Amino acid sequence: MDETDWELLREVQDNARLSYKELSRRVHLSPPAVAERVHKLEEAGVITGYHAKVDPIRAGWPVSAFIRMSCYGPRCVLRDPAVATWPGILEIHRVTGDACSILRIVAVSMAAFEQLIDQLASYGQPASTMILSSPLPGHPLAAPAPPD
Repeated sequence: MDETDWELLREVQDNARLSYKELSRRVHLSPPAVAERVHKLEEAGVITGYHAKVDPIRAGWPVSAFIRMSCYGPRCVLRDPAVATWPGILEIHRVTGDACSILRIVAVSMAAFEQLIDQLASYGQPASTMILSSPLPGHPLAAPAPPD
């Protein structure tokens, strides 16, 4: 990937709804050249999709938390694909350390959060950390620094 690809990625991560015409103006390429580069980035799996950013609070999901799961073996949340379909489960990450996974969740109420914790307890020991605010809710990926 060259600097132009990274410029395209910066723009698309900031606003995926930009037209090829607007992208071409911003990165100083023709619209067909921009379309070809974007298509190549999609085919290479660098661009994996286009998404809307949704405010969970305004969408009716005011409770946010990270849940660390300590579960290993056959009854682990990582081995049950149904867990990923539960309402409120936004992300599941396999991690190192004293937990096997970290889930990012939202809930419509504290009672619903408690119910989700109870559901997860059948897989192992959940430990939660409530999200109070997110000063940096997401950051676009940038070009890696050149090696020294």
